[in-house]
Amino acid sequence: MFKKIVFALLSGALFAVGLVVSGMTQPAKVIGFLNVGGIFAPERFGAWDASLAFVMGGALLVTLVAFAITPRKGNKPWAAPRFELPTRQDIDRKLVLGAALFGVGWGLAGYCPGPALASLLYGGMDAVAFVAALAVGMWAAKRFAA
Repeated sequence: MFKKIVFALLSGALFAVGLVVSGMTQPAKVIGFLNVGGIFAPERFGAWDASLAFVMGGALLVTLVAFAITPRKGNKPWAAPRFELPTRQDIDRKLVLGAALFGVGWGLAGYCPGPALASLLYGGMDAVAFVAALAVGMWAAKRFAA
């Protein structure tokens, strides 16, 4: 159990550092990336910041490689008895609504859950307010949508 907690803390810390270094914890940078109107009319909407596309592309590449080699290796994880891979492949109403809510929240606030938690270490009241709203939303989803 101790080994599992240590790996979780180390991987979480590495993830947080990656979010900070990449700029994902800066709401203005995220909103600049989501400002796709700036691609076609920067004089009207402001400039589009494409730098996060490289961050997301790098994350996608790592994920694709990891999912491609994990099941084939046949090895078990370092701190678990087996790999817990997703098995569901259906797209239902809850998934679509959740993705839409996530996207709207990300676009309005410039935070998603991981960067918001990492921002608590140095962020201002906006990060605290976002995480508080996130906790209330998670509670409401468990209470009313389950």
